[in-house]
Amino acid sequence: MYEHILLPFDGSERAAEALHHAGELAHWADATIQVLYVADTTRDSVTVVEGETVDVLAQKGEDIVEEAAQTLQTLGVAHETDIVQGNPAPTIAEYAERYDQDLVVMPTHGREGLSRYVAGSVSEKVVRLSSVPVLTVRMQPDETLEFPYESLLVPTDGSAAATHAAGHTLSLAASLDATVHVLSVVDDETPGLDVRSTVTGKESEQAATDAVEAVLSEAETRGVTETVSHIQHGTPTEEILDCIESNNVHAVGMATTGRRGTDRILLGSVAETTVRSAPVPVLTVADSS
Repeated sequence: MYEHILLPFDGSERAAEALHHAGELAHWADATIQVLYVADTTRDSVTVVEGETVDVLAQKGEDIVEEAAQTLQTLGVAHETDIVQGNPAPTIAEYAERYDQDLVVMPTHGREGLSRYVAGSVSEKVVRLSSVPVLTVRMQPDETLEFPYESLLVPTDGSAAATHAAGHTLSLAASLDATVHVLSVVDDETPGLDVRSTVTGKESEQAATDAVEAVLSEAETRGVTETVSHIQHGTPTEEILDCIESNNVHAVGMATTGRRGTDRILLGSVAETTVRSAPVPVLTVADSS
């Protein structure tokens, strides 16, 4: 399913956790990992050493990608390395598309330090920008990463974007022979974008049921044998987190846009808040249309 996995790597502790998880995934998929270090051109990194102009970050990057390469070599994972210059998030997104990567794997800061990173996480920016699926990996002291994933959660609102993301996640689930939990949330608190489009509670319930049934039908088509349906009332992100905890979910696969998103993921959207707060990896898939 994945032949080429892009791993942006900065040598941090969280990046090291993502590297090991990506290594497990690549080993299972027989994929090649492309380790990428982006020398951040938004920072002043150029200096003069013995009369020669030197990019300190680029030099640092050579040591960092070598460290990653040695780890992947130990894990027996095929890999390549590259160092580029640019603004990290758009550079990563553009690199993934240009070089036909199938998946981007990145760490995320999660709840810890949220006030500092709420609008500034490179991972979250890549999620917004990338046309290639992104797997964000959060690592907190009390959490562990499970692979192969035995249980995957697919949130859906019935939109075209959610349906497209569900298809990608279901293919992964079928390859892993994983159980799929399909969740649709009736958001009783958030009004429609246009008051004239307000629907009754019964209609909302039926829309959620239809969305779940559509994914269940697609799951059967793609060879997923174990499925569980969930229709809940509440706040989407809270219900997603509750479903993860209650059902021992190992990963979430979801769209970066839904009924309330049009051209791009919005700050504070369900996908972005899930990426920040989920205690398991989150696979975000952009709408291909």
